[in-house]
Amino acid sequence: MAENIVMPQLGESVTEGTISKWLVNIGDQVKKYDPVCEVITDKVNAEVPSSFSGTISEIVVQEGETVAVGTLLCRIAVGDQAIPPVESKPSAAAQDQGAAEVTTQAAMNPRYSPAVLKLAQENNLDLSRMEGSGAAGRITRKDILDLLQGKRQAVTTVPKAEPPSKPSQPIQSAGDIPKPSVPVDTPSVVHSPFNQADDTIPVTAIRKTIAERMVKSKQEIPHAWLMVECDVTNLVRYRDRIKEEFKQKEGIHLTYLPFFIKSVVEALKEFPTLNSQWAGDHMIVKKAVHISMAVATDQALFVPVIKNADQKSIFGLAKAIDELVKKAREGKLALEDITGGTFTVNNTGSFGSVLSAPIINPPQVAILTVEAIVKRPIVVDNMIAVRDMMNICLSLDHRVLDGLVCGRFLKRVKQNIEGCGTETGLY
Repeated sequence: MAENIVMPQLGESVTEGTISKWLVNIGDQVKKYDPVCEVITDKVNAEVPSSFSGTISEIVVQEGETVAVGTLLCRIAVGDQAIPPVESKPSAAAQDQGAAEVTTQAAMNPRYSPAVLKLAQENNLDLSRMEGSGAAGRITRKDILDLLQGKRQAVTTVPKAEPPSKPSQPIQSAGDIPKPSVPVDTPSVVHSPFNQADDTIPVTAIRKTIAERMVKSKQEIPHAWLMVECDVTNLVRYRDRIKEEFKQKEGIHLTYLPFFIKSVVEALKEFPTLNSQWAGDHMIVKKAVHISMAVATDQALFVPVIKNADQKSIFGLAKAIDELVKKAREGKLALEDITGGTFTVNNTGSFGSVLSAPIINPPQVAILTVEAIVKRPIVVDNMIAVRDMMNICLSLDHRVLDGLVCGRFLKRVKQNIEGCGTETGLY
């Protein structure tokens, strides 16, 4: 019998995924839990394991295609089902002739995947003028993207000039000399710095899903925003003094983020409504504190989750952050690494930002950003002093939270951050 492998749901709000690479071919033997393909979503790059042991009998979705959760990806023959035997290899001449016949047949009856057709329609491309790099000259999604990015050109056919219908009249004088006709293959558009074509960048599945979720968040959640500033001079001095010793001892960098997350989770214990979810006719206050954080890569932005962050020390948080960042950048985040977040802490200060109004990541009800640490003149005991200052910004869901509880929460986070110093334990 044949068993089906379908697109899994790789995240709480994930509805589709893109096949980035097949790891097996038709006829390959696979064991249960062996990976069969790699899938990209807006949250994670993941391998899809086989749920059965058997032989790959059919691959339904091609590389580069985006399909919904539950869509059939491939079939695996298991049990006593016979797999067609591999025929003897034909001669080189027979292979060439067969390839030519397949190519000719493909050219006469072109077949395009839904992803290719969608990209072509969105960018007004004529597929009949393209040569594909796929099997039998089939046009793939990568061919379309290469064309849009200027890495390849469409096939153009130059029509032959028609002979004149009647002989031209003899030239009588210099004034009668006709203007030369424009050659057929002369481009009609003169390319200059003033009429250069705009770049067209296709929307990836990841970017499309992010866009849809952010629009939904802004449409459904009444956002409100608060900001306070923190004096982090003591924390900066403390970290500068211990960071090299910590690196040598633990093998990881000690950044500011573990201190900030520790300050937040301590405040969440005091104000648990910020660690809740909106559920329509009721609210769910989460007992566990799972902190989501943003990790940027060259291709996308991922939001892995530090599980049970309230039970971790500064060192435990630093280790968890280091492991999740490495997984994200190596494309090895698993489903459990990106699900279950109850509150988000985003370090926008790493980009030099000093102020931001982040969009809430549903079903969470709040998100906090820590901004860049900058030296500013501050009045201390009626005297001007240069201090290390940082803003912390909070976006809140006004269906669940109000300014009073969030103001008190931010005040507590500020006190916790400003209290970090020489007496702060790392373990």
